[in-house]
Amino acid sequence: MKLFLARALAIASFAALAATVPDQAQTPANPSPANPSGPPQSTPQPAKPAGKVLFQRSLDTNGDTVSTTGPAAKPAAPATSTIDDADRKSVSITALDLDVRLNATAQQLAARALVTVRNTGASPLLHIPLQISSSLNWERMRIAGRDVSFPIATINSDSDHTGQLHEAVIPLAEPLAPGATVQLDVIYSGTVVATARRLLSAGTPEDSASHSDWDEISPTFTGLRGFGNVVWYPVVSVPVILGDGARLFDEIGRQKLRASGIEFRLRLTVEFPHGQAPTIAVVNGNAVPLKTVDSQAANSDLPGIAAADSGPTMLTFESPSLFVAAETAHPGTHLTVYTVPEDEPAAQNWLTAATTVSPMIERWLGPTPRTQLTVLDLPDPEDVPWESGPLLAIPVRGGPSDQLSSVLAHAMTHAWMAPNPYWLNEGTANFMGTLWDDHLHRRDQALGTLEAGRQALALEEPPSPGEGAGQPLAHATSPLYYRTKAAYILWMLRDLVGDDALATALQAFNAASDKGANPAGSDPSASFQAALMSAAPRANLKWLFADWIDADHGLPDLSVDKVFPNAVQSGNWLVSVTISNAGYAAAEVPVTVRSATNTTTERVFIPARGTVTPRLLVQGKPTEAQVNDGTVPETQASLHITHLDQQPESEPAIAAPQ
Repeated sequence: MKLFLARALAIASFAALAATVPDQAQTPANPSPANPSGPPQSTPQPAKPAGKVLFQRSLDTNGDTVSTTGPAAKPAAPATSTIDDADRKSVSITALDLDVRLNATAQQLAARALVTVRNTGASPLLHIPLQISSSLNWERMRIAGRDVSFPIATINSDSDHTGQLHEAVIPLAEPLAPGATVQLDVIYSGTVVATARRLLSAGTPEDSASHSDWDEISPTFTGLRGFGNVVWYPVVSVPVILGDGARLFDEIGRQKLRASGIEFRLRLTVEFPHGQAPTIAVVNGNAVPLKTVDSQAANSDLPGIAAADSGPTMLTFESPSLFVAAETAHPGTHLTVYTVPEDEPAAQNWLTAATTVSPMIERWLGPTPRTQLTVLDLPDPEDVPWESGPLLAIPVRGGPSDQLSSVLAHAMTHAWMAPNPYWLNEGTANFMGTLWDDHLHRRDQALGTLEAGRQALALEEPPSPGEGAGQPLAHATSPLYYRTKAAYILWMLRDLVGDDALATALQAFNAASDKGANPAGSDPSASFQAALMSAAPRANLKWLFADWIDADHGLPDLSVDKVFPNAVQSGNWLVSVTISNAGYAAAEVPVTVRSATNTTTERVFIPARGTVTPRLLVQGKPTEAQVNDGTVPETQASLHITHLDQQPESEPAIAAPQ
């Protein structure tokens, strides 16, 4: 990753920032020298540059703009938006090239963005909407090297912590045809301070609200979590309000899904107070090298400068995020824990927990992770944790070792798993978190964690395929699908193919992804299926992928119609269990019959809308029959127990779900 940093940046406080970028289909702006002490100078005719000036500006000590490169277009005063949701849904961003400058003391952000958008609708577009947080202001828009004037509207949307977005509507000289793209060259700036305005407006208690919306820019900690928290980069979204059902969370998921495949690059420059150099920068969950320059003089009043470059990357199912912090690093097994000074004693507890849980993760996912987990200490001990890929932002406090190990079993999994498909990435992390409890012989606790999400999943699922498309996992936007349902599927696969085969398949899939054997445009879910079939060639998994992964047929709806025990010979009993599935998804569940001295279990396949009657042989008079054990989610219950010791031998028992 190539970084640049000139010593002059430490002298010219928040002054000219220049970078060379690949040639774009547009004309560069004419640079105008910044002159904070006098009026702007006339624009000279520049010689042909070797590179291209991204933007050139100067900010005073309050973070306000003093001068701007070139004849910046003046945006119109705030007005009512002239664009509708249909137009917003027709615009997709395909590339984001960001040059961001942070003034940590002033809590100021100034950015230039090259934004490539595509018309994904069926009709030509006359305007392009772009949105940022209402704490930021649009300053300039250019298309093909020409400034354009544009109206700005303040729209209500709780996708940002302020509860509002600034939406610019950029007119096009020619209509943008369906499928065509155009690049916009935009400049914006403003402040990002912690605010809980949207949550307070929704009636959230102040203490809870402030610990949920903690995004801000500050000298010691900057956390910008992206769409759904603070919109620090240009987006195109449908305005949504908290309290309007699940629309906000649906839109957050839709934005993440649309972000998959976006070409992304961030060049970052941070101006920080002397002696408070940041030690870590994380972009989209991945730590990036950070170069700093700070004066050696003890009494220097010159700010320091830090710079980082993410390099060209491809977004996955995520909201672009940015973290910069001045914290102490504590390297450990497959992770580095960063702490504020008061939390340094607690860091060792986390390192110990990582060492404890690593052998189990290595057994399942291989000895070497794709990257390291970054644990970033949140400044306030009450702040709500957040994760993005191999980043866990959480208050680093001491706690029970088993609790920390359970948290890290989930979080460290992201350091191993390929980012796509996201349902497998997040589902495996959730699976490993519950598997850790099972590993410690706390199976009831593991199943209880699964059950805690089942009821919400059952409510979200369509009653039948004809009543809604649901969310096939490759296109899932709700965590109930890509987290809860995906974890259930991995538990089902564990029973279907066994621990060793599933572990082999996960490792083979990740290795193929790292080598590029799963090419862009291919179906990563199909690649995972191929890895499973290679690891367990005799297993029949077509029904599982057809009903649970590639399509959403809802959940099975099982019931035990009757249980009929029959004495045969030598103290053996043959027990018939009639099971019906009123749902549209097939399932394979364990069926267990118990006597006072023995237990018999068989796995039984129940087709969608079907009925089966397995017969199980058990030694001794049967006392109980059980269908499912909580590892297969159902619409009504995931455990059916029928007590037989109270029933006459000649009479079938009728089961009730537990």
